[in-house]
Amino acid sequence: VQLQASGGGLVQAGDSLRLSCAVSGRTYSMYTVGWFRQAPGKEREFVATINWRSGYTYHAESVKGRFTISRDNANNTVYLQMNSLKPEDTAVYYCAAKLGGVTTTPAYDYWGQGTQVTVSS
Repeated sequence: VQLQASGGGLVQAGDSLRLSCAVSGRTYSMYTVGWFRQAPGKEREFVATINWRSGYTYHAESVKGRFTISRDNANNTVYLQMNSLKPEDTAVYYCAAKLGGVTTTPAYDYWGQGTQVTVSS
């Protein structure tokens, strides 16, 4: 499985961005895909996750109500819609995949290269 994250950029507080994670591999529907982020000097932080087969999702409390994870079967892509962005959302965002059910820990087997999101105040 290979993952390609994209969609980051520089925005102002209150703006929206949509991150994409393109997943390659014939068995992508067997995977759980998660988004994590890492700000400078901080540990990698869980953001959201989705089980591809069931569609079950889970979001971190810090983003609940503002961010939404979803999947597009036709395009083998997982999205992270980010609304009402805050300066504290500034980080490198990574998508990752694992077999089986969702988890909020970084125990994912495959990682994308990361995309920078910068939110100015």
